[in-house]
Amino acid sequence: MAKAPRSGPYICGTDAALDVVSGKWKGLILWELHDHGVRRFAELRRALPGVSEKMLTQHLREMEADGLVHREVYAEVPPKVEYSLTETGASLNKALGPLGEWGRERLRRERLEVTPVPRDDQPVGSSTRAT
Repeated sequence: MAKAPRSGPYICGTDAALDVVSGKWKGLILWELHDHGVRRFAELRRALPGVSEKMLTQHLREMEADGLVHREVYAEVPPKVEYSLTETGASLNKALGPLGEWGRERLRRERLEVTPVPRDDQPVGSSTRAT
């Protein structure tokens, strides 16, 4: 069961915002759902190399509890579950845009390596996606 949404106390708006995106994978989950609209668990896992099933499940549950992600369960066998951004999740993703631009500039400035992520519609090794 998901925990109740976090509710502070916070010292500023940045503190409150960072509370819901803390963790290595949450920003990337937001980004992936923004890019694709709706994703199943396995699709998210493939899109985020290195994330464990346990960590992805934990982050998705927290994001659902925080109102960032909608989880749709279909009464099928085998079970079908889809994830998408809520309006709140989409607004947070938009707010993270300037942070992403800062990160892209850092990549250029410090000549840091970017790990390509294969897309569903691209063969492995041909990813052009950048953060």
